[in-house]
Amino acid sequence: MEGKKIGRRLEGKVAIVTASTQGIGFGIIERFGLEGASVVVSSRKQANVEEAVEKLKAKGIDAYGIVCHVSNAQHRRNLVEKTVQKYGKIDILVCNAAANPSTDPILSTKEAVLDKLWEINVKSSILLLQDVAPHLEKGSSVIFITSIAGFQPQGSMAMYGVTKTALLGLTKALAAEMGPDTRVNAVAPGFVPTHFASFITGNSQVRESIEEKTLLNRLGTTGDMAAAAAFLASDDSSYITGETLVVAGGMPSRL
Repeated sequence: MEGKKIGRRLEGKVAIVTASTQGIGFGIIERFGLEGASVVVSSRKQANVEEAVEKLKAKGIDAYGIVCHVSNAQHRRNLVEKTVQKYGKIDILVCNAAANPSTDPILSTKEAVLDKLWEINVKSSILLLQDVAPHLEKGSSVIFITSIAGFQPQGSMAMYGVTKTALLGLTKALAAEMGPDTRVNAVAPGFVPTHFASFITGNSQVRESIEEKTLLNRLGTTGDMAAAAAFLASDDSSYITGETLVVAGGMPSRL
């Protein structure tokens, strides 16, 4: 973020971002906070939540932390109830939690793994949104974090990619269901060197082959993803809904 001038487009807004203590989620919540939003940090581990909140507060951000394992119904309800108790409303929800527990081919993937992929990557976002929806303000914004892998699911990320394909459809369906008061969009990151993607980006040969597939000859950064999410969360995108913004350095996604 340093060196770039950041606007204050989210002043007075309240934002929840799931899985927001590190990686892309933390990048997004930090950007929202720097743009003036009150932000609610959540992830599975209390220590990670506390650490992230401290980092945000050190930058002058109004941050509040709540432990939430997205596949736990009580955790989801607690996340929403505590946010509403503290801030009285919700303006922005970013569904960022995801799992990729296996690199097996689809036809070798165990049923328990298929269930987990569906539950964390798709179903939990729907169930969280069911809890959040009654508290969303007019002019609110919902953002799903999908993936470039959702457009061409293959290799070690094939089944993970298919769950991300589902989010592309969910974005369209919910934009129709939740309009006109709430906009629903998605960000599809390319490859970003985070802990989540370390099995890909940590290998220098694999990393170079990915960089060559982009038109900008580099991997993405969490800041790149955060800038896209902040645009979709803000009124600058007030006439955009049902869309997926691909932030992948020109990697092929569609015509």
